[in-house]
Amino acid sequence: MLFRQRNVPGFRERLRLALWPRRSIGRSLRYFGKRVLRLRATPHSIAIGFACGIFAAFIPILGVHIAIALAIAWLIGGNIAAAVIGTTLGNPLILPFIWAATLEVGRFVMTGNLSGDPLPPHLGGMLRHLDFGVLWHPLIEPMLIGAVPLGLAAAALAYFPIRWAVASFQSRRPVAQLQKITETT
Repeated sequence: MLFRQRNVPGFRERLRLALWPRRSIGRSLRYFGKRVLRLRATPHSIAIGFACGIFAAFIPILGVHIAIALAIAWLIGGNIAAAVIGTTLGNPLILPFIWAATLEVGRFVMTGNLSGDPLPPHLGGMLRHLDFGVLWHPLIEPMLIGAVPLGLAAAALAYFPIRWAVASFQSRRPVAQLQKITETT
């Protein structure tokens, strides 16, 4: 193959690259930004798809972010590729902050005050055994409840700048490329 690596990275190297990119985090973010801008769809479709991905990143159940983003984007007519790119907000560096925020907002919504019940002292043991019934009330339920308003707010905040950026990028494209976009949508 023409562009294949000579030395295929092992598991540890792939894990390291997933957590910390080879070049820099800023370069990786610029790459994802360019990927979103170059998608071929209407600015609304791309922006709403990206917003669906960001909303799904706030859901605290690991492994379902992409499936939820795809389902929501499909239901409301968002771009599927933009939804998948939007889920990258939920990466290992940012997820602990998202989870803490969803837990606190969920506890506030459930109890009505900011000084909710402290987390159980045996939470580490509960997480070690992963007993869903025991984890539901003190941890999972408030996180799911808190994910909805935070996810909606983050999605709404992302929609308008993404739509503006895609619209301005597409307005600078040659007319022939714009005709291809309108024919496919």
